[in-house]
Amino acid sequence: MSFMLQGTGVSGGIAIGRAHLISHAHLDVSHYTVPQKMIPAEIARFESAVAATREELEELRDSIPHDSPAEFGAFLDLHLMILADSTLSDAPRKIIESQHCNAEWALKQQMTYLLAQFDKIEDSYLRERKADVVQVVERVLKTLLGQRQQGKEQGSILVAHDLSPADVLLLKELQCSAFITDLGGTTSHTTIVARSLNIPSIVALHNARRLIRDNDLLIIDGTRGAVIVDPDKSVLAEYKLLQDQWELGKQKLKRIKSSRSTTLDGTHIHLHANIELPQDIKQVKESGASGIGLFRSEFLFLNRDELPGEDEQFEFYREVVQEMKGLPVTIRTLDLGADKHLRGAARMSANPALGLRAIRLCLAEPQVFRTQLRAILRASHYGKLRILIPMLSSASELNQTILLLEQAKQSLDADNIPYDGAVEVGGMVEVPAAALALPMFMQKLDFLSIGTNDLIQYTLAIDRADDSVSHLYDPLHPAVLHLVSHVIRSANQAGVPVAVCGEMAGDVELTRMLLGFGLREFSMHPSNLLTVKQQVIKSNISEIAPITQKMLKTDEPEKIRGLLNRLNA
Repeated sequence: MSFMLQGTGVSGGIAIGRAHLISHAHLDVSHYTVPQKMIPAEIARFESAVAATREELEELRDSIPHDSPAEFGAFLDLHLMILADSTLSDAPRKIIESQHCNAEWALKQQMTYLLAQFDKIEDSYLRERKADVVQVVERVLKTLLGQRQQGKEQGSILVAHDLSPADVLLLKELQCSAFITDLGGTTSHTTIVARSLNIPSIVALHNARRLIRDNDLLIIDGTRGAVIVDPDKSVLAEYKLLQDQWELGKQKLKRIKSSRSTTLDGTHIHLHANIELPQDIKQVKESGASGIGLFRSEFLFLNRDELPGEDEQFEFYREVVQEMKGLPVTIRTLDLGADKHLRGAARMSANPALGLRAIRLCLAEPQVFRTQLRAILRASHYGKLRILIPMLSSASELNQTILLLEQAKQSLDADNIPYDGAVEVGGMVEVPAAALALPMFMQKLDFLSIGTNDLIQYTLAIDRADDSVSHLYDPLHPAVLHLVSHVIRSANQAGVPVAVCGEMAGDVELTRMLLGFGLREFSMHPSNLLTVKQQVIKSNISEIAPITQKMLKTDEPEKIRGLLNRLNA
């Protein structure tokens, strides 16, 4: 019987294939009493399972192909750290001893306790990390129960309650054509992986793992977020046609890689890429990006016990600058504290999203910040490099940043180390206060970059990682449109270059609207760049602008959506 499930599409496209269900061992753990004389053997069985799981994760990490997204290794390292933590590797042994229970039950009891602790955490990103604990526990349980993941034919569709980094490697090995999960938010590892693999993917389906049977025929519409189970012949034929059209469209996009990004009326548009690690440069070059508009430097600092030193950072930044061969590289200074945490920093906030994060954290940890600034400045000697400061909200923050940057330059002068003395410094507009007090920032900054993800969250007071309110996260909210338009217009009038580097930049549905607002520089994930470029070269700004002005003059969502549809017709 055919039926449809609706979730959140996180990677577009259409896939048709047979379901391959990932089992979840923790759902079927039984409890039994272990005699006192058998307790040592039961503990040994648990320790053996932990060791085998660790070895399996290490082998997976070591076997990651060189062309894989950099996130894979980071995720596996995170799972190895969770596995090594005493709350997971030692506590179950005590439960086995005290309760005389089997290892599976002890591990499940400890997992339940840990998840309850995660639920008490205010920060949504950290709460979401409890999924990683579950994934590690499931892997140990599968070892205890002697379960092994069975492969399926190439092109099958992975169906899981949630997706772990190890399962993602299975995706690559089996060359699965798509995946869907019950869980997953906009900041979940599942979503990050989906975008990295660039295959049709849907999360937050809630009951897919329970309702879909192994080997069911599925249609995955990643653009609409729809899963069709056991489609009839007419629906199947329709989606096969759509799939062919989608694939043909992807092939056609490759033809415009070397074309100039210019509108029909002759306006050149700069299309840059967002990256996290030097390994991402390959995808940047394949996209034909004209530069890197956002290099998220904090990924070098994550999942490690010691902070990277100046030399390590310098080599990290220099590699990217040299690989880009003269094209601009915009390095964002540390943006830690909200969804990413720095172990070496002494301070933490109860509510990181509104607390000590990004530039606030850097100014509170000046030695860490000076080290990074010196490393970035040193790398500026090897290409066209720009420095981007995140989450500025006051003149005092900007003044302190400029002072620390000058001190870093002076220290390099004293050490006789070369750098670009004219390196440009920009600021991210992602706090409404910065958008509304723009003149004081434009006086001292060389360029601006609008971080729409945080700007929308802070403007609407919505945590987009929270399923209960994520539907309220709305890039088309009138307040958001007015802020974005205001920043672009003000910067253009002052002659200050401005870019958008948040998710809005990579959303092809919003490309023409942003062009009409006056935006001339976009920065996005490399996988979105050619699609946006195609929209740019088919656009006429003189025809777009009047419609975007009408969008700014209404506060009715239906009219805004209708005008957007006119733009994209």
